[in-house]
Amino acid sequence: MRCNARRPGQRGASLWIFLPLIAFVALAILLASGLGRDPELLPSALAGKPVPDFSLPSLVSERTLSNQDLTGRWQLLNVWATWCPTCHIEHPYLLELAARGVPIVGLNYKDEDPAARDYLAELGNPFTEVIVDKDGQLGLDLGVYGAPETFLINPQGEIVLRQVGDMNERVWQEKFAPVLEKAGQQNAETVP
Repeated sequence: MRCNARRPGQRGASLWIFLPLIAFVALAILLASGLGRDPELLPSALAGKPVPDFSLPSLVSERTLSNQDLTGRWQLLNVWATWCPTCHIEHPYLLELAARGVPIVGLNYKDEDPAARDYLAELGNPFTEVIVDKDGQLGLDLGVYGAPETFLINPQGEIVLRQVGDMNERVWQEKFAPVLEKAGQQNAETVP
């Protein structure tokens, strides 16, 4: 006599055969959903909000700097470090922006002061001031993923825009200049 009953555990075994296929399809869907996204488009959760409170030393003077130093005019806050290869790539463009009259405050992120001073002495200093964020707490408060990142700060000390990655002419023209023109700046090449 023949029995058509399945052995215990046989049904579960057939499901295990399809588990890798199901996992592969789920992973493919997850990865495909991110394909069309621009990695530079990481909006700041602080957009429209003031720069977080801080009180940190300056790299280039004997001053203690605070969020109040980021008020009174349109300016950039550039997160950089000597250990950051992309920061080396963007540095000549920051010098160019500074030469055009764009005020840039540097945020030296998780770096060593002597190395940072040597870097600026060797490559030039585009910054009106440099905030030392040795432990990275201000960067964390700003939501920084890593260096470089650049924030556009309005005269009220509020974050208007965030750029993840290097600052260059394309980014300036596509992202920063239109915001400054809309804000009523006559010439977005220079920021008063």
